[in-house]
Amino acid sequence: MLVGEVIKGVIAYCGNLAFDTGLPIDPATTRDRVTYGEDRLGVECTGIVTCIWPTVDVIRRARELGANLIISHEALFWNHGDRRDVLAHNTAFQAKLRLLDEWGGTVWRCHDYVHAGIPLADGTRADGIFYGFAEKLGWTGFRVGDTFRCLDYELSAAMTGRELARYIVQRLGLSGTRLVGDATAPVRRVRVPMHVLGVPEHDTAEINLMDSQDIDALVTMEFIDFTTCEYVRDTAMLGQGKCAITVGHFNLEQPGMEYMVRWLPLALGDGCPRVDFVPMGDTYQYLVPA
Repeated sequence: MLVGEVIKGVIAYCGNLAFDTGLPIDPATTRDRVTYGEDRLGVECTGIVTCIWPTVDVIRRARELGANLIISHEALFWNHGDRRDVLAHNTAFQAKLRLLDEWGGTVWRCHDYVHAGIPLADGTRADGIFYGFAEKLGWTGFRVGDTFRCLDYELSAAMTGRELARYIVQRLGLSGTRLVGDATAPVRRVRVPMHVLGVPEHDTAEINLMDSQDIDALVTMEFIDFTTCEYVRDTAMLGQGKCAITVGHFNLEQPGMEYMVRWLPLALGDGCPRVDFVPMGDTYQYLVPA
C-alpha cells in the first residue's frame, strides 16, 4: 500500500463535514495537509506512526520503527499553518528539518477529518479525537447530550473534584494537573469546554452553560486565568460546588490519536501497514515546594 493510498483511505473512512462549520471539508483550505515529504506519496508505506504532534522524539521513534508515514493531529512547525517562511532562520527549525531529511518519510496532518467523525461498532459516528478521550477514561457509556461531539458526561457515581483530577491523571498517564475551584464538592456532570481563550462571548456562553446545565466540573484544554476560571473560583466561594481540571490541549486530545491505531486497520483493509502509536509524553512538568 502506497503512502498516498493510506492518506486517501483515512479520508474516505472519516466524515467530511467540518467540525467547526458543519460544511463539507474543502481540500483547498483544510488543515489536513502533507506537511513534509509530499514527493514521497507514491512510495510503499513501510509503517505508520500516529501521534498528537510530531515532536523531535516522535520522528526519531518513527525512524527506529522503520515507519515512513507519520499521521499527526497537530502542526509540524509550531505555527498551526506550518508556514516555513516565518521560521527560515530559526535554528530549531533548521535542526528539525535536517532530522526529517535524515528520516526521509512523510508527515500528514489529520485534523479536520478525524474531528468530522469515525464510525463506531454500534453503527453511529463520533468525533474520533474526543471519542478516544472518552474511551481512555472509560466514559463512552457516560456520554450525554450531543454524543457525536463527546464533550458532556454524566458519571455513574459522584466523586470529589480532587478524586476526579487524580483519576484523570492516572488514566491519561500525566505528571499531574491543576485544579481550580472546590476540590471537595461532589462531581457528576462533567464537560469538556473546548478552548477557553479569553474571547468574551465564547467564555460567557460557557459560564452560562455551566450554570444552566448544573455542570459540576470542566475538564479543559486551554484555560486562561480570567473569564471562566474566575467564575469557577467565585462559584466555589459561594458554595455552589464547581471546579475545573486543567489537563492541557495536547494531553486531552492525544488519546484520540492513540485510538486511531484501533480503527486504521478497518479503514485500510487488507494490506494495511504496521501501525504504532507514539506518545509525546505529558506536555507539562510540575515543580512543587520541597
